[in-house]
Amino acid sequence: MGATEAIIKMAKENNGIVTTAMVVAAGFSRGNIKYLVDKGMIEKSARGVYILPKVWDDEIFNLQNRFKRGIYSHETALFLWDLTDRTPNRYHMTFPVNYNLTKPKEEDVRCVQCKKGLYDLGIGEVTTPSGHVVRAYSVERTLCDILRPRSHVDIQIVTEAFKRYASKSDKNLPILSEYAKILKVETRLRSYLEVLL
Repeated sequence: MGATEAIIKMAKENNGIVTTAMVVAAGFSRGNIKYLVDKGMIEKSARGVYILPKVWDDEIFNLQNRFKRGIYSHETALFLWDLTDRTPNRYHMTFPVNYNLTKPKEEDVRCVQCKKGLYDLGIGEVTTPSGHVVRAYSVERTLCDILRPRSHVDIQIVTEAFKRYASKSDKNLPILSEYAKILKVETRLRSYLEVLL
């Protein structure tokens, strides 16, 4: 199998998306990507991200591919975990405290920074509506994040998220309590859980 067929096969096996990193890791040159783009066999979706023609562009996946240290959080994480019906009009990402936010802000990403211990707390993987896996804070971490005073999340979104969480069969209350303690939102969390559980 030649490079062209192998790259197209890679894209097909990855929901129609192939990245420069995937192509290079498979031992092919970047020139193969340019050839495929020039021939119209793949299209450039974002920097380092290419899609097969007629494939729905996954903006959530593309953003994380560009900003690898960004972890989906707050309302975007609620959306990805199906804890809200509201599709975010701007994506929310959390970065380490020393990360330069110039580029993500140019892409209209709502950026939050936090120190190392909190940045690594509760990172999970979730599937986007287009079927790609991205990193987002876990359900429990996200629920604690939206209770923090500086999160400025609409009270209706918070209430709906907790109602949906309360009805989940896989909820993890010990982890939720542990995260609430670490993120200093225990009192606010208790007031929601007393009503719902």
